[in-house]
Amino acid sequence: MSKTPTKPLIIPPTAEEDAAITTAALADPSAQPLTDEQLAAMVPYHTLRGRPKAETTKILLSVRYSPEVIHYFRHTLAGQARMDEVLQAYVASQTVPETN
Repeated sequence: MSKTPTKPLIIPPTAEEDAAITTAALADPSAQPLTDEQLAAMVPYHTLRGRPKAETTKILLSVRYSPEVIHYFRHTLAGQARMDEVLQAYVASQTVPETN
């Protein structure tokens, strides 16, 4: 087998060919270059995808609860959300001891 590459060589255009291509591209009314304002308004595509970022994020945590607690919250309308509300209400009702 021959060890020569089978890829075709890519030959860049000459300066004259490049100038002709650029002139033809600029003459096309449907393919005009972007303005400075358009370029400044561009954002990366990955920032537009998915769910918007929440103002406050929650922390994933593994916790063990008794079966009665799990049964109760699973059978309420919104299990985890309701549990979070109950815990937030409890935290709000408590006073935090001051540390010196």
